[in-house]
Amino acid sequence: MDIISWDFLSLIVLVFALVMILAGIFSAYFGKGKNRAYGIIMVVVGLIVGVVYGYLLMDGPIEAIKNVLGWDVVYNAIVNILGVLIGAGIAVAIFLVTVLKS
Repeated sequence: MDIISWDFLSLIVLVFALVMILAGIFSAYFGKGKNRAYGIIMVVVGLIVGVVYGYLLMDGPIEAIKNVLGWDVVYNAIVNILGVLIGAGIAVAIFLVTVLKS
């Protein structure tokens, strides 16, 4: 068994690429001067990482990464995050009701 699963590493790389692209677009659109240039660099880095990730996931030479089911990893991550947010939201709501009622 791996210390860190390939699914986890795969998700980290995917989220890194997506956040770099989104933050780069935000920075390039709203920034001025150097910030705009940094935003464009962030978008390019995010796209390169995303394309390399997609290549490794589909037809890459690393067998362990080819065994990762990309959409299942993303689906499980979204479901887990939603579960955490819903559970935390319910707990915070109960806490607020008890604090405000007393």
